[in-house]
Amino acid sequence: MTERFILVLDEGTTSTRAMLFAPDGAIHGTAQRELTQHYPAPGRVEHDPAEIWERTLACAREMVERAGGADRIAAIGITNQRETVVAWDRVSGEPLARALVWQDRRTAEACAALRAAGHEPFVQEATGLLLDPYFSATKMGWLLEHEPAVAAAARDGRLALGTVESWLVFKLTGGAHITDASNASRTLLLPLAGAGWDAGLCDLFGVPLNALGEVVANAGRFGETLPEWFGAPIPISGMAGDQQAATIGQGCLVAGDTKATYGTGAFVLSNTGRALPRSDHRLLGTVLYQLGDERTYAVEGSVFVAGSLVKWLRDRLGLISSAAETEMLAREVDHSGGVVIVPAHTGLGAPWWEPEARGIITGLSFASGKAEIARAALEAMAHQTRDLATAFAADGAPWQSLRIDGGMSVNDWMAQDIADLLGIAVERPEMVETTALGAAMLAGVGARLFGSLDEAAGAMRGGSVRFDPAMPEDVRTERLERWRRALAAVRASSV
Repeated sequence: MTERFILVLDEGTTSTRAMLFAPDGAIHGTAQRELTQHYPAPGRVEHDPAEIWERTLACAREMVERAGGADRIAAIGITNQRETVVAWDRVSGEPLARALVWQDRRTAEACAALRAAGHEPFVQEATGLLLDPYFSATKMGWLLEHEPAVAAAARDGRLALGTVESWLVFKLTGGAHITDASNASRTLLLPLAGAGWDAGLCDLFGVPLNALGEVVANAGRFGETLPEWFGAPIPISGMAGDQQAATIGQGCLVAGDTKATYGTGAFVLSNTGRALPRSDHRLLGTVLYQLGDERTYAVEGSVFVAGSLVKWLRDRLGLISSAAETEMLAREVDHSGGVVIVPAHTGLGAPWWEPEARGIITGLSFASGKAEIARAALEAMAHQTRDLATAFAADGAPWQSLRIDGGMSVNDWMAQDIADLLGIAVERPEMVETTALGAAMLAGVGARLFGSLDEAAGAMRGGSVRFDPAMPEDVRTERLERWRRALAAVRASSV
């Protein structure tokens, strides 16, 4: 029997990709296109939804051709940058405004006003989330208030609002308006214990309920692509937000399993099983995945700036020519020379949640060079992770080990530094594309190639590399104190 593939559409923040997976987890092809980043004002980040669709379609067509045609594709899985909001006309199928990206902070004042009015405890109890511009609902409200085309479509009953996977499914199928439970749980509009959208939350944020798509499970038969896109219909059978997909791809399928993904931002998720996640230390509760009517949950800590810090060093400061150069530079020196970078370029995420905070570099001297700055940038990843580990432990969920992935995790020096600063073992899979792998696993379950996620994990996941802590305690203590002082300076300046 001819082998059939799983096609994964991986919609990142800076690029879109299509990846071709075999049922054994082997990657048989990748196509990638950059996405244009629009920064119309400080704190504002936008994408062009039409560009997202066109470049995703182009990548997907390349992989369908690589596979040998649509009949060689058993299923499509989709994973996406979460919280990014797209508004489109459900009649014409065209976008009504630029997408507001998850990094966008323009609704900070609106969130502050809602907090001042006393709404955060209710919202957190219901959704597991905090009132922060990171999440989708205030972005939807902003579009309705400030984009005339969006408001007009709402009045006429033509408005569709959704995150990126919802937009792609609409375009691929020619009209299906759905969103999966993991992405829906990031909007501030879905109660963790509820099957669908909450009318009271929609009213609070000024979002019309009829503009939202149906909330569905993460694996199942969600529809087929229009024949015109790939020459024949292909079923769509798996969807998940990128961090949930990475958690699945890491095989974190048992309560207590924890992973950290280092991409544009850094995101730690710990599986809590069927138990509704609660945090007293400003971590987030989220849907990890839903199969049928049964949900598995996770506690999450989100750091806004990780790989984007390295990109900033490369593109804005010109200190490096490639991300890989940071590891070489970090190994050139024995320490950062006292240089500390707190990368709060788009605010501080968990566990601080201070959207007005901004980044800082401290400890500069005439002895500081690009090696020290590059090393400090990588050290910031370990420090931000340590802050999250402290919050997880305070919530009664200490980490015994940590599985890491994402583009930055290929940096061996950084992986070792994280193990050293945390004082626990860090494991990195041999195949670090766990976000796409998780989407492939879900699609495989949805298409009945596998009977369960456990079966999919056993078939598709490979081995891993282990990093054990080796840092002397006095070095760790000194590092933590310098970070504490620099972080305090950042937080003081945001008040």
